[in-house]
Amino acid sequence: MNTPSSLQTQNLSLMTSTRDFAEQHMHTILARLAGPGAVPRPDQVDAVHAVLQPASRVLVVQATGWGKSAVYWAATHAIRSTGAGPTLVVSPLLALMRDQVSAAERAGLKAATVNSTNIDDWDEVFQRLDEDAIDVLLVSPERLGNPRFAARLGALLARVGLIVIDEAHCISDWGFDFRPDYQRLARALLSTPTASVLATTATANERVTLDIGKQLGAGTVTFRGTLARTSLTLSVVPGLSPLQRYAWIADALEQLPCSGIVYVLTVAEAERLTAFLRSCGHAVDAYSGQTDADTRLKVEDRLRHNQVKAVVATSALGMGYDKPDLGFCVHVGSPSTPVAYYQQVGRAGRAVAHAEGVLLPSDADERIWDYFATASIPDPQTAAKVLQSLGGDARSLIEIEADTGVRRGRLEALLKILAVEGVVDKDGTAWRATGVPYVHDTAKWTALAQVRQQEAGIMRQYAHGAGCLMAYLQTALDDPSPAPCGRCSVCTGHLPFPGLTPSQDKLIAARNFLRGMDVDIEPRKRWPAGVGRKGTIRGFDVGRAVAFADDPGWVSELQALRLAPGDVPPDLLAGALATLGRWAKTWPARPVCVVPLPAPDMSANRVLAEHIARKGRLPLHDVFSWHGGPAPDDSASTPVVVHLESAIRMAADAALPPGPVLLVASTVRTRWTATVAAALLRENEASQVLVLALHLQP
Repeated sequence: MNTPSSLQTQNLSLMTSTRDFAEQHMHTILARLAGPGAVPRPDQVDAVHAVLQPASRVLVVQATGWGKSAVYWAATHAIRSTGAGPTLVVSPLLALMRDQVSAAERAGLKAATVNSTNIDDWDEVFQRLDEDAIDVLLVSPERLGNPRFAARLGALLARVGLIVIDEAHCISDWGFDFRPDYQRLARALLSTPTASVLATTATANERVTLDIGKQLGAGTVTFRGTLARTSLTLSVVPGLSPLQRYAWIADALEQLPCSGIVYVLTVAEAERLTAFLRSCGHAVDAYSGQTDADTRLKVEDRLRHNQVKAVVATSALGMGYDKPDLGFCVHVGSPSTPVAYYQQVGRAGRAVAHAEGVLLPSDADERIWDYFATASIPDPQTAAKVLQSLGGDARSLIEIEADTGVRRGRLEALLKILAVEGVVDKDGTAWRATGVPYVHDTAKWTALAQVRQQEAGIMRQYAHGAGCLMAYLQTALDDPSPAPCGRCSVCTGHLPFPGLTPSQDKLIAARNFLRGMDVDIEPRKRWPAGVGRKGTIRGFDVGRAVAFADDPGWVSELQALRLAPGDVPPDLLAGALATLGRWAKTWPARPVCVVPLPAPDMSANRVLAEHIARKGRLPLHDVFSWHGGPAPDDSASTPVVVHLESAIRMAADAALPPGPVLLVASTVRTRWTATVAAALLRENEASQVLVLALHLQP
């Protein structure tokens, strides 16, 4: 019979041998990944040792470059050597999965992936799994919603030896990049009673760490180290105008070390800045959530092999992108949280002695922050409306949108959250209610909104240089040992080239380039359900706008237009004529007249129409009137169009000359006003409708 002391001795002996086993496999993997002289950190070995305990739950929060992936490759190598099943890795980004497959193979492991871009390969991957010929399977979180994958999940979970949840902050409501699909899959994987689970992230403050630990379960072992990056020099360059930021980047790329990433907040900015930098002779590529999969892969490889100086990217190029020698990360505009900023800027300087992390804050940042902060928080009234729309039937996204009036982006986000709660489920392309009632956790979502506001305040202070920048990020992420870095722009008072004064020639080039860009206004294709007209729209052709969104080339003019809509700035009027001049070269026929777009306040539209008619020597036909209030804002298409059909009237005695009509507006947003007006013009024998706007809003 074992006494307490003898049991302790046996356990100690077992723990010691297991740690030796962990260290052996850690050495093997590091030698393959980094060369025979690589020596593991003691905490890396400790993490592998913890993972190797039966049905363990381990959380590793360590800085980018610490070697978190080496921990799960070593643990996999050790587990597979005992005859256990493969490792299942959940990764949130395709770029990350591609890099992880390559890294696993360099570590001597047989790896495969199941994601949205390789559906034709799934059967082969599943067969190799059945043959136990795969050591590591990487999946994206959305796979749980795919019936083919979900049908195999139970059998897969019964066989796996280790489950890795990479970028684990994505499973926390409190994380900067919370993803309902990711949390949903993580919950399903955590139900396995036999496999060990390892969660890893470089970007979790104490609140997120505790939440992840709670989801992993009681007994979770957490390894957390310092987040300071000694190779990274942080700087904030304040007070630059939008044009100055463009010129700053164009100058800075001439001196910034190696290759790197220029982060922006929106897809439009990525495309716009890329086009300008190319016009300056820089080798750059754009990368965003709208970049197709093949192009993404090509851009990632071009950056990895230093075939471009920079990639201008949204947050789509972020977590886990593996290029250790990135020399810089420049942000044009601030992410909304210090955690998000740390995650992105941490791409640079992982395997070089010096890298630059530069923030160029923008006055427009907080407006973008507000949108994304509210988009991730469900509204109980909207949830009730969606569930009422579903009733007992499966309905498509388009049908729910038309029935509820909730805009597409917010509706998709809400449905994902409801799916995590088990309230709705996806059946193919349709959604259905499960019968589980939705209980809105008011305290939780109110607290989350308050946290988002606090995080925005922290990022605002960072952008104003309120203390050592590295220590500020460490403190914001609850680093256990924050300390002044002695390298950042606050500690040294030094700003990277070109400082606060980008060159005049780049400023002029930026202004001329941006004011010469053509902005397309895409026509609507089909009428939404529940409105007077049906089917394919007979409306306007592809239109043109002078400026789009927060266009850096027109910032002051767009602000003046917002403040005094009836007083159109002369430069915008000149810009409209220049846009028309470029556009006219593609017209099959010249417009026969100019018509101002109907609106509750038509003053700016009429000023623009009169100016174009006078300069173009075209007749002006002011044939539209508006009755009632403005169309509903932030709403789905159906209620907007229903309102417009009653609000827009065309004069009964309108006598338009035959031929193309130029329909002009100061501002276009949803395009539905222009669509309804163009339909009326076409119904009154206009052969073509061309839409010109001063400002296309997203």
